[in-house]
Amino acid sequence: MPDRPYTLLSCAMSLDGYLDAGTPERLVLSNDADLDRVDEVRARSDAILVGAATVRHDDPRLLVRSDARRAERVARGAKPDPLKVTVTGRAHLDPGARFFATGGAEKIVYVASAVLGRARSRLGSVATVVDGGARVSVRSLSEDLHDRGVRRLMVEGGGTVHTQFLIAGLADELQLVVAPFFVGDSRARRFVDDGCFPFAGDRRARLADVRPIGDVVLLRYALSDRFEEAS
Repeated sequence: MPDRPYTLLSCAMSLDGYLDAGTPERLVLSNDADLDRVDEVRARSDAILVGAATVRHDDPRLLVRSDARRAERVARGAKPDPLKVTVTGRAHLDPGARFFATGGAEKIVYVASAVLGRARSRLGSVATVVDGGARVSVRSLSEDLHDRGVRRLMVEGGGTVHTQFLIAGLADELQLVVAPFFVGDSRARRFVDDGCFPFAGDRRARLADVRPIGDVVLLRYALSDRFEEAS
């Protein structure tokens, strides 16, 4: 296996497995205590990756919120916020989105070769645009990030990106938060797409930890022999 970052998938979903409500309004699945936990995971990461659809629909900042955690990162020689990464096949991204406009860390966009020129014209002033080939591969993306010094990668979604990392066998850990309600709308986005997953049938992922956090539950799964036991 070529060198790649330790890769942690982070996701919150409803009891029936949805990431949102299928409406323009963003569905809040987590709570304040869990969002603080996610902030801690971000602070320990070298890079955070989300798909282009997440950038468009959720407009995330992907910053470390805690001043103390930001200071700890600086004390160990890192920037206050992790590097931000996204991947797109069409380059339909707004350079004014908060992903690009907030935080001082570098932003990297992996794009399909067919739209490389368009992406560099649109996003070249706000991000490093990388040619990902005919179809961007999460394996080659991971290897490139490792070459750039990323040793710990946090993947925050959405469903397509989670699916790609899982079926490629590139996820070392899954932190899955379950919210105490149903969505019940098939138009909404599910946690993953169809695919040939490494954990299916009689091959089960190892449940390493279960933790109630207020009214949500964190399920922590070990997905590879690289899994780190420490929280």
